[in-house]
Amino acid sequence: MQLDLIEMVYGGNALAKVDGRPIFVTGGLPGEQVRATITQDRGRYAFAVVDEVLTPSPHRITPRCPYVRAGTCGGCQWQHIDYDQQLLYKSEIVKAQFRRIGKFDEVLVHPTIASPDPWFYRTHVTYHRSPEDELGFIAPDDRTVTPIDECPIIRPELLAMRTAITPTARRVRCMVGTDGSERVVSQSDDGSPAAADQGDDETISAAAADKVTFTIHGETFRVSAGSFFQVNLAQAARLVELVMDQVDLSGRELVLDLYSGVGLFTAFLAQGAKRVTAIELAPSAVSDARVNLARFNNIDVYEGATEAMLPRVKGKFDAAVIDPPRAGMHAKAIEALIARAPRRIAYVSCDPSTLARDARLLVNAGYTLTHVQPVDMFPHTYHIECMAGFEKK
Repeated sequence: MQLDLIEMVYGGNALAKVDGRPIFVTGGLPGEQVRATITQDRGRYAFAVVDEVLTPSPHRITPRCPYVRAGTCGGCQWQHIDYDQQLLYKSEIVKAQFRRIGKFDEVLVHPTIASPDPWFYRTHVTYHRSPEDELGFIAPDDRTVTPIDECPIIRPELLAMRTAITPTARRVRCMVGTDGSERVVSQSDDGSPAAADQGDDETISAAAADKVTFTIHGETFRVSAGSFFQVNLAQAARLVELVMDQVDLSGRELVLDLYSGVGLFTAFLAQGAKRVTAIELAPSAVSDARVNLARFNNIDVYEGATEAMLPRVKGKFDAAVIDPPRAGMHAKAIEALIARAPRRIAYVSCDPSTLARDARLLVNAGYTLTHVQPVDMFPHTYHIECMAGFEKK
């Protein structure tokens, strides 16, 4: 069918409407007229893919990656969009999510902060094993694996590691440290990062150790194979700056750090707060955090789910930092946070839809949403990192 594309929506697609029915179109841009084929018909809405661009957008460019050009890799949804325009779309999408999901009339959404280098930024990646035992990425159909020989968004060391690995599981996760010398390989069949020592000797021979180290603003963080860390180190450093600006510590504050991971924010909070209480669910991340934060004597680290642990933490707090997974905060975690009454909150999110949902709950509880700052942690993809600031008198 022939479609006129209206706007970009969260998820990476351009939106068209046919007799009022939304059509979400892969590979399109707002303002374009395209011919497209329906790939999934869900009744009230449908998904389609561009076959031919009849009227191209001035922001359309040729993708750098041959697999994206061929339509065989689904990792980068936006390589056909010039980078400055990607940043504008991301800010617009955040505003739209806050209107649609959070029911906010007006939100101060700042321009998206660009990645210093939008190429070769990823420090870890998950490869998938093809039926022919080759490593690659999931194709746009979400079912097949495209073996790859190049990728312009991952560190070159990660590509080199791929050729040295004999896959023994469905998924192979590779990490490379800040200086490139430390490398970790872990394998799993269930989609979760496996411990590096669960592979055979041949598999892990490409790894220098079972952990890597990342350096952010002079602080070094050990990250084990099963632990999470931001993929874009330059933007992780920017997030730290944004969080510290929001909590605005003077040395006297009691601070919560929820979903604290290996201690990325905790380490900097401890330098400006009287005491930091950190809560993290993943055992590997807690183990890393205890090493990373060992030099501080004003941090309490608790292992467990935030919704289970936070209600047990007594007293009030002056500030809180929140960095939950994509699903956002559990309702009980938000209730417990509100009960601890921090005056300032820095909420870091990788999903603007769950951020908007949780923001509405915080505002309903008496907080003011002061601003939202998108950060382009994932150039050439639709994913959007944000830091939202909340205050309460």
